[in-house]
Amino acid sequence: MELRKLITTIIALVCFTALASAQKPKSPEEQQKALFEAIDSQVEKLENQLDLADWQSFKVDSILTHDYQAMQDELQKLSSKKVENFDLYYQVQDKWYEQIYNAYHKILNEEQWAKYHKQGAPREKKARDKRAEQAEKAAAKLKNAEK
Repeated sequence: MELRKLITTIIALVCFTALASAQKPKSPEEQQKALFEAIDSQVEKLENQLDLADWQSFKVDSILTHDYQAMQDELQKLSSKKVENFDLYYQVQDKWYEQIYNAYHKILNEEQWAKYHKQGAPREKKARDKRAEQAEKAAAKLKNAEK
């Protein structure tokens, strides 16, 4: 349950950063600092919950640093274009969280993966998959309506 709260907090932080930047510009240094604090917090939680080896902690930190930065960049682009469709923001987040999920699967051993799953990872994946399926259905309807 702790991991789910942390992921929700990070999503809120990323969304808040993207939305707040449209209202009150933050310096890139402040944005980076907030992002790295969130990453450090999540790495520390995973280290404690999953008993990560040093190399795994390094990999998790690298994965999160790259993927959160890329996700934040995409969200910033949407925000700067004044996109109001929140489904697009969720699609960006889901894409990057799916990538993180798959990367974790590659570096965690079976016992750690089982613990990770007990903390709500399958629930989050199922929600991502459901949103993706709904988006595909909506796109297919639009495509059929255009014909």
